[in-house]
Amino acid sequence: MSAGPESTHVSSLLKGDSLHQQVLASFPLCDITEEDLTQNPQFCKLLATLSQHVDQNGLTVPLKAELEKAEQKLQSQRRHWLRSESLHKGLQEMIQDHCIRKHHATVPPDQSMFYETMEKCLLVAQCVRQLDPSSTTNQDQPSVLGLNPQQILELMPSEKNVQRMKQGLPRELEKHLKKKCLSLLAYYQPEWENESEGLKNSKLSHLSAQLDTEKKRAESLKETCRENSVLLQRQTQLYLSELIKCIQLLQSLILDHRLRIQTDLDRKKLDYFEGKCDLVLQKIKTEMVEIQLDTYTVDSIAAHRKIREKLESELKASQVEKHSVGLKLASFEILGKEFEVLADEYCRLRRDIEMNNWALKEFTRCKDK
Repeated sequence: MSAGPESTHVSSLLKGDSLHQQVLASFPLCDITEEDLTQNPQFCKLLATLSQHVDQNGLTVPLKAELEKAEQKLQSQRRHWLRSESLHKGLQEMIQDHCIRKHHATVPPDQSMFYETMEKCLLVAQCVRQLDPSSTTNQDQPSVLGLNPQQILELMPSEKNVQRMKQGLPRELEKHLKKKCLSLLAYYQPEWENESEGLKNSKLSHLSAQLDTEKKRAESLKETCRENSVLLQRQTQLYLSELIKCIQLLQSLILDHRLRIQTDLDRKKLDYFEGKCDLVLQKIKTEMVEIQLDTYTVDSIAAHRKIREKLESELKASQVEKHSVGLKLASFEILGKEFEVLADEYCRLRRDIEMNNWALKEFTRCKDK
């Protein structure tokens, strides 16, 4: 029974993924990712609905049809213009080739007349086109040097020469175009340059199709390159977003690891500093012992011991004397305050006697001098 909901969930996921791919393919120019579509399902549905009415460039279906119609019309007019322009360029190239041949070799008179007539006809036609009023506006074009088309047409060669030129023009133009096509074939496939004329003509008949195929292939490769560029840009964005997430995860793991090992690191640092302090204290004690050994020799220690013994004996004698004096003072204190007054008077008299004895000694010393 549980297989039904799971299969439904999987199919919905597959539909969601295909819908995301369809939306991303329909709007390649939009800077959106599959994650954006997943986070905004309503927006994804809106884009999917909108993709049925617009193309990849954002044009609506009616506007695209009108644009294609206008492009077809433009292509038709462009082909007509290119046909006329190619013919005009070919005639000018024929005239230039004739001028070059005329300077390097002798040209028959009838051929010179043919090219001179064609050159004059081209010049007259070009001048008439410049003097003719515009066909797209109702305004008259100002004349050049006061000339009109009729005056220019009077400079046309004789009708006989023109008719003779028109009769020989298709044959000469065909020769010139065939020569250009063979030059193009030799450029496109240089290995066919030394082949026979029949093979060249056969290959030339298929050259247009080959060039069209190459053009379509180049356009297809260009479109594929553009799609790959868009896909690469989208994948680059996804890669950068995933890379940022990985970097953030790595930073969090590094922080957690650092917090876990910080306690052990602090304890090891504390043990290290404690051992270093004990070592410094031991070194200080060693230095103190060395200083004492250098300061107190065997003789000085013996002298200090004798001094110590003498001081201790004097201290004991002083303590005994102090004890006896204390006993005497205790016996004197029994006599009361009257004895205290007598003791003070006795002390004062002793000081006076000592002072007088000192003065007498000083006086006697000065008298002896």
